[in-house]
Amino acid sequence: MKKHYTRILSGLLLLLLLGGCFGGCSTKTLLDPKNPITLTIWHVYGEQADAPMNLLIEEFNSTVGLEKGIRINVTNVTSTSKLLPQLQDALAKNPGALEVPDLFSCHTQNAATLGADALLDFSDWVRPEELKAYVPEFLESGRIDGKLVVFPVSKSTYALFISGTQFDRFSADTGVTYDSLSTWEGFFSAAEAYYRWSGGKPFCAFDYLIRHMELDVLSRYGELTYTENGWYDETSPAVKESFSMFARALAQGHIAVSDLYANTQVMTGEVLCGIGSSAAVGYYNDTITYPDNTSEKMQLQVLPLPKSGGKEEYMPQTGVGLCAFKTTDQKAEAAAEFVKWFTESRRNLDFVVKTGYMPVTDGAFDAIASYAFTDAGYANLYAAINAMYQTCTPIVRPDFAGFYDKTNALYGGIREKQPDWIKRAQNGEEIAALTAEIWDFFCAID
Repeated sequence: MKKHYTRILSGLLLLLLLGGCFGGCSTKTLLDPKNPITLTIWHVYGEQADAPMNLLIEEFNSTVGLEKGIRINVTNVTSTSKLLPQLQDALAKNPGALEVPDLFSCHTQNAATLGADALLDFSDWVRPEELKAYVPEFLESGRIDGKLVVFPVSKSTYALFISGTQFDRFSADTGVTYDSLSTWEGFFSAAEAYYRWSGGKPFCAFDYLIRHMELDVLSRYGELTYTENGWYDETSPAVKESFSMFARALAQGHIAVSDLYANTQVMTGEVLCGIGSSAAVGYYNDTITYPDNTSEKMQLQVLPLPKSGGKEEYMPQTGVGLCAFKTTDQKAEAAAEFVKWFTESRRNLDFVVKTGYMPVTDGAFDAIASYAFTDAGYANLYAAINAMYQTCTPIVRPDFAGFYDKTNALYGGIREKQPDWIKRAQNGEEIAALTAEIWDFFCAID
């Protein structure tokens, strides 16, 4: 299969690139259990004392850490949006700032802001044969200038979350099935059918609508171009064609941009389904509560993202990894020991299934099929994640300054303007003209 072939090539490249002997190749350890070393860590995996990350750190400290002479001390639990400013305050020794940590959660773009030269290159301390166990695309996303400075410990992706109870009624009346949603063509046909069946309700709310345009363009055309301002090239026929596919559904009210997160609209029955982060699974209740205060079981179903039908299919990969500031070789060895322990396949899978994230090794993905899930919604999510992993290439999107301000303007404008588009469509205005108007609005964002 394509994926296995890619992994073999990636493994050979790792052996060639990392074959030189660095600190991690030495058989002599710098660690001493009689004189343990402490690494401080900042992370973003929940502030509760019994959060999965904290519990695993306690386990490490009492087992492998005790044996090897490593202790991990959590000194800050924060959010991804706050972490970089807090690090910058710490590095600048601003009044009230915390001490600079040894290890910390980090996005690759934030690592670039901090400077790769200041960060530990994990390739120097994790052997090439050990790195072969990891998903190559996840490793690659953590490299800056060839240095593995962001070590993958979990990733998130997107999925299609569906209110199963409502879908069963819709399916019985219309013949639309879950298989109908496997492609964008089938998805939009289902959305139109649901709009008619429900008396004018949108089928699906999107958290990150523009990301799906990107993946569709890449799948069907192989290349996505941006302007020097970090927006999309509106002269590209591929961009216009793909965006227009979503715009036609927006104009008619078949889909919507979520108010904030799609799970809220699914749980109140405003939409039948939502597309958002896999980590959103933890925010879905198993009950739908309608505006009239009636309720029913949701029976959450989760499907892979619809496919575009191009030569290659893609899935998003997002999320933070772990970075370490470059200090001493002893701390570098300790950091490497911790991340390797933390990402051992079964342990890594146990960690991510509590959070809706993806594991980071092939072995952990292989273990999903036999994992004993205690919640049907989570089991459905990981079946969907595994299906995408087997058939899609995980990719990250390029980061541009001001990009999220532009997407926020786009989504805000769509939410504001959509009621008028729908009304005009109902009054007989041509859908092609409304689609062109939405395209013009998209282009004006640049």
